Parts: sequence; C-alpha cells; structure tokens
Amino acid sequence: MLFAAAGLAEIGGGWLIWQWLRVDRPWPFGLLGAAVLIGYGIIHTFQEDTSFGRIYAAYGAMFLVIAFAWGMAFDRWKPDRWDFIGAGLCLIGVCIMLFAPRSE
Repeated sequence: MLFAAAGLAEIGGGWLIWQWLRVDRPWPFGLLGAAVLIGYGIIHTFQEDTSFGRIYAAYGAMFLVIAFAWGMAFDRWKPDRWDFIGAGLCLIGVCIMLFAPRSE
C-alpha cells in the first residue's frame, strides 16, 4: 500500500507540475504538485525495511506499473506488449528483492 501511495504522489505531483509548465495551466498546479512531491518523499519513510537503497530500488519497479496506469487513465496512452513484458520483468525483480530469504 505504501508503494502505491508513494507512486500516486510522485506521479501525481510530477503530472501537476508538467501541466503547469508544459500545458500552461495556472501556477497553483505547480504549487500543489510541489506539495504532493514533498508528501511522496515522506511516505517512503513509513516502510518497515530500513534499507533505503532496497526500498527505493523496489519502488522503482512499482513506479513503472503505476506510471503505465496513470498514462492510460489520464493521457490515453496505450502501452504495447514490450512495455508490459518489461514491467513484468521489473515486478519479478521486486519480488526477489523484497521476499528473498536474507541471512542478515
């Protein structure tokens, strides 16, 4: 759930800033986007794993999936089969990183 919340905050905040700077929306879009991106940075600190690198690496693959969903929902983007295959491989990697038995 935290990965999903972080992904929505990062993509949503970035999208708001994109709308402000690239689509000529009013400046409050940018301000709201900045506030949402601050929330994104805070959300990751609630993860149970204490390894910053592992959390952000695992989140990177989740970001791909959330970015695809966002693009399809808000920008009418249609990923192709290679997009889905690549995202699937990343998700397999996340599962290995997060759920593999550790000797630590």
